[in-house]
Amino acid sequence: MTQPTAIRRVPDAFRPFRVLDACCCIGGGTEGYRRAFGPGCHITGVDIEPQPDYRGDDFHQGDAIAFILAHGHEFDFIHISPPCQGEGAPTKGTNKARNAAIGRTYPHLIGPARAALQTTGRPYVIENVPGSEVRKDIRLCGEQFGLGVLMHRYFELGRWTTPQPIHPRHRGRVRGWRHGEYHEGPYVAAYGKGGGKASVEEIRTAKGIDWSTDHLRLREALPPAYTAWMGAAYLATLTPRLGVAA
Repeated sequence: MTQPTAIRRVPDAFRPFRVLDACCCIGGGTEGYRRAFGPGCHITGVDIEPQPDYRGDDFHQGDAIAFILAHGHEFDFIHISPPCQGEGAPTKGTNKARNAAIGRTYPHLIGPARAALQTTGRPYVIENVPGSEVRKDIRLCGEQFGLGVLMHRYFELGRWTTPQPIHPRHRGRVRGWRHGEYHEGPYVAAYGKGGGKASVEEIRTAKGIDWSTDHLRLREALPPAYTAWMGAAYLATLTPRLGVAA
């Protein structure tokens, strides 16, 4: 069977398939989409902070939502991973009182991101953590790809859909301290420092990211395997329109 390529679906067959990775960090998501869409794609990253290790073709430092509103319609596919620090269960539960006491706040950008994406008319993905208000269309886990992290993430799909893949049983625990007890396990904790949490090299190996040694950015980055799966799933929805024959 001929492998479908993203470049065929655009009106001008000679221009690349244009992907926007918003809130891109070092480009873990970018690398996955590149693997899925192949050499016929051009990926632009946008992030509020400088990202010298960014993996894509172009990078713009600035507000991701403002960029989507201004330029989103110029792309063929859009992914955004809004900041998750204020979205997870610990921030909304266990740490809520402490954060309030010290005046710590986090941005909540999922709603504004969704509204901006809907103005573009383009297919999109919003990725975030369990406990967030992102719609739970797809759940991915590192065990699905044989990775050394669990890192459950949810994906909201806009203007396209695909079935939920099987979620395999975990092989054990995440290594490290929990409630005063140390556990061994096949997965590393790719967040924070100390308490048995992963080193830079362990995170690089566990997530499949080999182009950065920035500990903080590695912790924040999405494993490329997740968006490689997402991109391949999107391409599969285009196959009838691409006229791909067996």
